[in-house]
Amino acid sequence: MTSTAPETQRGQDAGDPLGEQPTSWQRRLRRFGHVPRPETSLRDRLDPPWTRPGRQVWSVLAIPPHVADRLVRWSAWGGPLLVTLVAGLLRFWRLDQPNAVIFDETYYAKDAWALVNQGYEGSWPKDVDKLILKDPSSVPIPTDPGYVVHPPVGKWIIGFGEQLFGFTPFGWRFMVAVLGTISVLLLCRIGRRLFRSTFLGCLAGLLLAVDGLHFVMSRTALLDLIVMFFVLAAFGCLVVDRDRSRRRLADALPVDEEGVLRPDARIAETLRLGWRPWRLGAGVMLGLAFATKWNGLYVLAAFGLMTVLWDVGARRTAGAARPYMAVLRRDLTPAFLSTVPVAIVTYIVSWTGWIVTDKGYYRNWAATEGKGSSWSWLPDWLRSLWHYENQVYDFHVGLTSGHTYESNPWSWLVLGRPVSYFYEEQAGCKESSTGKCAAEVLAIGTPLLWWLACFALAYVVWRWLFRRDWRAGAIACGVAAGWVPWFFYQERTIFLFYAVVFVPFLCLAVTMLLGAIVGPAAGTGARADLGLTSKDPTGERRRTLGAIAAGVLVLLIIWNFIYFWPLYTGTSIPEDLWRDRMWLDTWV
Repeated sequence: MTSTAPETQRGQDAGDPLGEQPTSWQRRLRRFGHVPRPETSLRDRLDPPWTRPGRQVWSVLAIPPHVADRLVRWSAWGGPLLVTLVAGLLRFWRLDQPNAVIFDETYYAKDAWALVNQGYEGSWPKDVDKLILKDPSSVPIPTDPGYVVHPPVGKWIIGFGEQLFGFTPFGWRFMVAVLGTISVLLLCRIGRRLFRSTFLGCLAGLLLAVDGLHFVMSRTALLDLIVMFFVLAAFGCLVVDRDRSRRRLADALPVDEEGVLRPDARIAETLRLGWRPWRLGAGVMLGLAFATKWNGLYVLAAFGLMTVLWDVGARRTAGAARPYMAVLRRDLTPAFLSTVPVAIVTYIVSWTGWIVTDKGYYRNWAATEGKGSSWSWLPDWLRSLWHYENQVYDFHVGLTSGHTYESNPWSWLVLGRPVSYFYEEQAGCKESSTGKCAAEVLAIGTPLLWWLACFALAYVVWRWLFRRDWRAGAIACGVAAGWVPWFFYQERTIFLFYAVVFVPFLCLAVTMLLGAIVGPAAGTGARADLGLTSKDPTGERRRTLGAIAAGVLVLLIIWNFIYFWPLYTGTSIPEDLWRDRMWLDTWV
């Protein structure tokens, strides 16, 4: 176990890189918990080392040091893969159940089947779901175009699973379950890089594996889990890009006669950071995100700003006197070109199936209703696509019809109004006092995890503002990018399951809080932040108590996931037990 704030990273982007005395505003913030940056080397501030676990555990287990070192190296991938295996087993267990078309699967499963077979979505007849479940081969794919309001990438992905396993519940849920499982691996590795700790990275992945909302969305053929996957992948790309660019900057700085890295204003302001493929990869991932659902556009804007501010922090730490001007001259244009245009091109390419056919909805608009437009010099397919997108935008902003399970984004973090995807009541249940059993799939997060995340987010914001911790700022950015935009559309019909996009960042926030509860390892600079020294025996007692408290919280979250398991999987239970799990009246 390690602290979430190792010595080498605490406040590395704040303050003057030359090690001068704290400014007046820093002194004023001390009353709120601001701690000046500890004295660390410039290289460690630009390229923090990885935390190595202590020897105490290996000593207790009587494991020789050379074997322990090998296990530590193995754990970098072995730990995340083990957590991912557990997550995959949970998500693929009875994936075909319930054997029904649940909630909005009625749209995406059928649209995906038409898309992968003919390149565009069809207009399906009503009440065809029962026929599909009974004998999908007997249901023809409609050739008349269907009006759809979401881009095609998510449906292409769902359709790939249908191509592999047929037009069945398992087929249309398969690829979503794959992405849900891989996202756990991604979060383990991202958390490991973010916190410089394999243990904390695996803890973040474990929390995601046992979150109810992520679990349910991983087993349902909807688009939001797919958006979450691409957003998380883009975030991971940007974190890797940050590490590599800062390492490149550190390697370019001069070293004095004692071998100590020194800041240099000229190098910090003029160095070109060169080819940055990971940032380009983030642009592709963000393009795929908003080519699945348009809310990915907000994430593109937020992450684009975040990565530019990271460059500002890097150049300031390296010694730049005017870091913003340096970034404006050297980094802003490459950052824009590697994200925004790349994402837009990715989005347009995702419509290839619609472009190459002449039967898609609005495909021939430019040659018919749009003929004679002042924009007629543009290709017909591009003008038709632009018109289609305008119509879709009008639909989304005008979607105000009431729904039983709609909710306000203010209530999401406390799980005010979850969404019931499937409910079936069975009579003749002898185990129930009412004589009935209930089977439900409820899209709701693991309550204890989400309620703890409310406190974790407050801690993250505090740490970002008063400790100047870039990791806390990155986590807050991820949550804000997926949550805040919905507040601008509160009159629109929206649902709690949209929040799955920022669930990984909630898990990172809880991990950071749990790491702080555990406390830093003995002999680290982070102990000074707690007012402890490596010789202080109270430090070990405090760390032991912190580890016990954090462990209890994690076990309670796992228990809570197990307790709500029947509501996540549609398992039939006596109605009495079902009502016991309705902790809030708004959950019914």
